[in-house]
Amino acid sequence: MKRLALLLVTVLTLVSCGDEVEFNSPGFQGNREYGLWRAEFTNAVIDANGFLTITASNNSETVVLKIPNVTVGTYVLGNVNSREARYIDGNGTVFSTNNTPDPSVSIYPELGFVRLDEISNNTFSGTFEFLAFDESGLNSIGYNEGVFFRVPLISGSIGSGGPTCAETEAASANALAAFESTFDAALEYIDSDAYVAACNTYEEALQSQKNICGDADGSIQLLIDNLDGCAFPCTLATQNKDTAQTNFEAATIANYIDACENYRTYLEEQILFCGDTDGSIQAIIDGLDCNDDDSDGIPNNFEDFDGDGDLTNDDTDGDGTPNYMDNDDDGDGILTADEAKDADGNPADTDGDTDVDYLDNDDDGDGILTQFETGDTDGDGTNDYLDNDDDGDGTLTADENADPNMDGDPADAVDTDADTIPDYLDDM
Repeated sequence: MKRLALLLVTVLTLVSCGDEVEFNSPGFQGNREYGLWRAEFTNAVIDANGFLTITASNNSETVVLKIPNVTVGTYVLGNVNSREARYIDGNGTVFSTNNTPDPSVSIYPELGFVRLDEISNNTFSGTFEFLAFDESGLNSIGYNEGVFFRVPLISGSIGSGGPTCAETEAASANALAAFESTFDAALEYIDSDAYVAACNTYEEALQSQKNICGDADGSIQLLIDNLDGCAFPCTLATQNKDTAQTNFEAATIANYIDACENYRTYLEEQILFCGDTDGSIQAIIDGLDCNDDDSDGIPNNFEDFDGDGDLTNDDTDGDGTPNYMDNDDDGDGILTADEAKDADGNPADTDGDTDVDYLDNDDDGDGILTQFETGDTDGDGTNDYLDNDDDGDGTLTADENADPNMDGDPADAVDTDADTIPDYLDDM
């Protein structure tokens, strides 16, 4: 019987409370610690972020409800600044759903909700319930069966409301896809600047999602924490270095300098993002020679023919200038930079004698030194020094007695018809 009587009293109280709210506009009240608490005045504000804040007070105590959107719906409180319920007592002590309870009091606090049921003529109606803690986490204030009715908007505009939860979730998904694309497995190198920029955009999207949607289980915050402040990972820096090293070790004369500079760049990046406590990475950088001192198209590294590490003792043409400082390494009158190259840009070996042209003083192997072969006698588009049939008569230059004494100088070349044109240049 006592239980029935108590239930009847409770029902009557709720009905009475509902009647009072219905006929008082605006109205704000609820059960504080199971005792009726009613505000004497209340108002609503929409800030620049589109957050709605409802404030109610009875001159000595204040209740503040904050939600991240001006949209009808239920907003679970806690964990983020955009979803909060606050109670300030007569002494100014603040109890907030964003204060963490002491484990001795509660491990799984019931933080509550704000449900916005109606928006009409710049007023807001709905219900609320919350359990808020002081800064120590040891003391709490609870409200249940809270009702607010036609609370007027005094600042801001409903039309300027921020994004919805669904919109922030979509933005996070798009930002994640863009972020993941910066370290896609198909990429040869991971651009650290692009990675960091996309990561920061994703982190901002997650923070916005957390603010708007809430994060009751902490899953969004875990995603943010796992981004590690968007620092570029050492693992990716090392991956870049490994790729650059592989390309460098496979480099040819044509692409050596670019591959070397690229390798240096990613070694420096590895130091930046991984450190270099023993100096081993810097030692590799210091040992690199990515230069071409004589600008002849042959990197210094390829001008050390005896492989002794000493560039000064390699002098192919014996002119006293080491190859790495000599712009005509074979002394044939054709600058090394102008010597023949293959389709990949590497030095060519026109006569196939295993000596590339820039080191061969008889590039076409016809017995006449390159320095004595100027012009294009037969007009076939191939200069004589690269043409093994200079006059285009079908007989190879080497078979036309162009150099009987075999000193490479065609001054003694045979002129059968005595027309002053040696046979190897005479197609008649």
